[in-house]
Amino acid sequence: MPDMQKRNIRDADLADGADRRADRRAGQSGKTGGTGAAKPSPTFERTPKDLLVGAALVLVGGIMWGTNATISKMLMGTYHADPLWIACVRELLAGAMFIAFAAVSPKQRPLLVGALRERRSYPQLIASALVCVLLVQVAYLCSINATNAGTATVLQSLNLLFVLAYVCLRGRRLPNMREGVGVALAFAGVVLLATGGDLSTLKLPPIGLFWGLVNAFATAAMAIMPIKLIARWGNMTVNGIMFVISGIVLLPIVRPWVTAPQLDWFGLLLMAYTVVIGTFGAFGLYLAGMMRVGSMRATMLGTSEPVAATVTSVAWTGEVFSPADFAGFAMILAMVFLVR
Repeated sequence: MPDMQKRNIRDADLADGADRRADRRAGQSGKTGGTGAAKPSPTFERTPKDLLVGAALVLVGGIMWGTNATISKMLMGTYHADPLWIACVRELLAGAMFIAFAAVSPKQRPLLVGALRERRSYPQLIASALVCVLLVQVAYLCSINATNAGTATVLQSLNLLFVLAYVCLRGRRLPNMREGVGVALAFAGVVLLATGGDLSTLKLPPIGLFWGLVNAFATAAMAIMPIKLIARWGNMTVNGIMFVISGIVLLPIVRPWVTAPQLDWFGLLLMAYTVVIGTFGAFGLYLAGMMRVGSMRATMLGTSEPVAATVTSVAWTGEVFSPADFAGFAMILAMVFLVR
């Protein structure tokens, strides 16, 4: 998700902690019946029902995000929509939905008000918006436009390598054996995707590989940069503000009211899907599921994204993948299970 925003929390406990602090503040002001006690978090309970429901939510959210990549490819291919136009419109509308959800939620509303009032958080919010939303959205869409939905989504999975590099540098250690095997598989997978198995040729457009790696880097930043903000103000609030800021930054550049493509009723449906279901819905379901199953299980279940993107690319856009492509996909996805 991510949408675009899926891996901005490496541990769902942060979100739970923010919610519990909101409950305590609300309780102290008489808004929770007087005790201020936080309800038990599903993340810590993890009953069989929680795990089952959480797994289903993560899988559905991943499928939504994966199909969103193919929908975006259709908008750019059939309707010649510019990637920057899609990014600008999607960020503004999805950001408004995130903020609206936070505004009507009893738990999220105090966090939203607090985030807007505390100006000290503005510089970090702006920096996170530029890297973790704007760069992710633009790089992901440009990667899809230059390649295809399946390849772009698989390349996005390489974000775990950047996170691993950050963890190793911060911990002043080398990757362990398991992580080293994952890195080697990821490298081999990228080589197969780029060359199609023939090292004398370059099958993948260089610009597509470039944007795919930029997207992976920016997606990794989502697991690091906004963590403190999310721990304090909650996911919906922080992501809503970051999405809106990113969209506003793109407004004078894109001027979506001038550069809008000619969309018929089907094109409008595709655009509605990418905003409501592919971004807001996918993120919401993934987040709710991750709070129940934990970040590690969610990462494993999140492999439904590239699978959905690949299947829908073949079924809806007629994309053709070679055996070398599928071998590369498998190697990169295997890396996801090895690098934790």
